Formats: sequence, structure tokens, C-alpha cells
Amino acid sequence: MKLVVFGLTVSSSWGNGHATLWRGLCAALARRGHQVVFFERDVPYYAHNRDLPELPQGRLHLYPAWEQIVSLARRELADADAAMVTSYCPDGVAAAVLVLDGPAPVRAFYDLDTPVTLARLAAGQRVEYLPPQGLGDFDLVLSYTGGGALDELSERLGARRVAPLYGSVDPDEYRPAEPRPHYRADLSYMGTYAADRQAKLEQLLVEPARRLPDRRFLIGGAQYPDSFPWAANIYFVRHLPPAEHRAFYSSSRVTLNVTRAAMARMGYCPSGRLFEAAACGAPILSDAWQGLEAFFRPDSEILIADDTVGAIRALLTSDEELARLGRRARERTLDEHTAANRAAELERLIEEAHARTPARARSVGAA
Repeated sequence: MKLVVFGLTVSSSWGNGHATLWRGLCAALARRGHQVVFFERDVPYYAHNRDLPELPQGRLHLYPAWEQIVSLARRELADADAAMVTSYCPDGVAAAVLVLDGPAPVRAFYDLDTPVTLARLAAGQRVEYLPPQGLGDFDLVLSYTGGGALDELSERLGARRVAPLYGSVDPDEYRPAEPRPHYRADLSYMGTYAADRQAKLEQLLVEPARRLPDRRFLIGGAQYPDSFPWAANIYFVRHLPPAEHRAFYSSSRVTLNVTRAAMARMGYCPSGRLFEAAACGAPILSDAWQGLEAFFRPDSEILIADDTVGAIRALLTSDEELARLGRRARERTLDEHTAANRAAELERLIEEAHARTPARARSVGAA
């Protein structure tokens, strides 16, 4: 199968969760005999933080402007078995026109940001990566979020065939590593700064740091403002490339997962960081959200806290119990949440969409 994707980024993990997910999926699809061709607009903030200049076992087309790659995109689509547009693709509308008018037997849309998409629609805001007519023309609509989000994609955007394709992890890239002193922490957190995560981050990390001044806390990520409420025992590492993630997680006594507000409200939306930390064997403390138990068993594979008291209680868990939690979460992840699992799901979903889509004459339309 040849899959052509028009997406946000696969070349840079700076400030987004799309890149590492696509890297794992591309590698897993390649192992299954498939090829991914990825089109990414070459924007300065990703170019300055690019940590994957080429797509192994696939093709990455970086382009400065849509008009310059339309002809190339048509050529790649000419023999594609499936074509896909993703959320936050900078040229999502133009790419959707090209895909929907093109010859690929299966035309798909993958919303990796479903709660954000639906929240913006509910607020009456324009969602620039969505086609004006919605998603009803696509043969398959995939969602990073399950649960009620699938119904909303059908009801609000006219999607005809909707299925979840959750986050995942590549266990070749994320596995236990030797701890490093500069990443050592009683509680760590990795994530790009987001205003809608700030309240939970303060409850579950900042306030525990104030109450436990003899403990060490660590935050790694990009775009943190000068106004962030740092404390003397909260250390900071600016954006971490994926090559450093293993050591970061493996150096933490406990690592924190904080879900963005829209995703927590909707539920069934596990962050890719959740699976990455688990694959490294790190004991995880997470905020609570509907559907979490479908991915990890609370108190057996993961710890849950709603407030500062709960976070401190988790930090007081014995080393032995934390080690058991980390092992169980890693085992669950390797069984159910790897990129190989998701690649097999994606292959099946595309095959089913192909079988259900009536043959129709297609011609490549103008962008």
C-alpha cells in the first residue's frame, strides 16, 4: 500500500505531538510492506528545530508554498492506494480538494486534535484545516479521540465512516534507559506549555513542589512563559529532542501526565506522551479523565490524582510499588499501544473503507 499524507509535521517534534506519532506509524507501516509519502510545509519554527530531515523507508516532501508542489502532489497521488489529510495541516483545505478530486481508492481525514476541533466549532470559530463542506466526502474519518467524539464528528461534520486511531509509541525508540543525573527528579513532566493545562500543572506539580521543598521536580518542554510560577526545587529543560526522551523518563521516580482541557472534558483521548513514558517503564501519575481505564488500570498500572493531596500521596508511594506500576504499564503498552498495533488497525480500516467504497470514476481536479 502507498499512503500519501498531507500533515502538520513529521520532521520536527518541537511544540507538537504529531511528529513522533507519525514517525512510529511510518516505521511500523514500512515493516508491514507499505510506503508513506508525507507532504509538510517548510515553516521556520520547525526548520529551526528539525530533528528528522528525511523519512526513513518513506518519502518526505518539504515545500515552501502549496503552489510549488501541486504538480508533485498529483504525481504522488496518481498511484496511491490511500490519501490522507490531517488536522492542523497548514494547507488542509487545498489538500482536501486535491485528495477528494484525486484517484486514490480511499480518501481519508485524520483528526489528531478532535477535542480542539469540536470545541472551536461549538464556539462558532473557523477551523482553518477543515473543508468548508465538512468531512462527508471522505471515505474514512479517523479520530485521535474515541467515545462521544466519534458521534460528534458525524453529527457536526457529516463524517460517514468514523473510527478511532489512538496515539501510540514506537518501542524501538522508547524503552528503559540508564538514568542521567541532570534528569533526576522525584516528579517530572514533559510537555509543551499550554494555558489550558496550567491549572492542573500547578495543582499536580507546582504546589507539591512548594509543599515538599526537599524533593526535586523537573519540567521539560517548549514555549514556557517568563511568568510561569517556578520554585527553587523546580528545574527546567528547554525543548527535548526525541533522542533524549528515554533518559528523561527513565531518570524520574514518577512522571506526570496532564491532559489538555478540551481533551480531558471529552475523554477517551490519551496523550502520546502517556504511552511513551509507559514504554520506558516510568511510573506514571495522571490527571483523571473519562476512558482512562480503557488504556491503563488505575492503581495497578497507573496512579491518578485530582488535586495536590493526591499528587503528594503518589509521591509517597514506595519504590517497590512504583517499580511494579512501571513494569505493568510497560507490559500493557507493549501488548496494546505500540505503533505496530496502530499500523495494523490503520491497514484494516483502509482495507474496510476500500471494500465498502463503490467504484467511481475519478479525475485529478485543480487545487
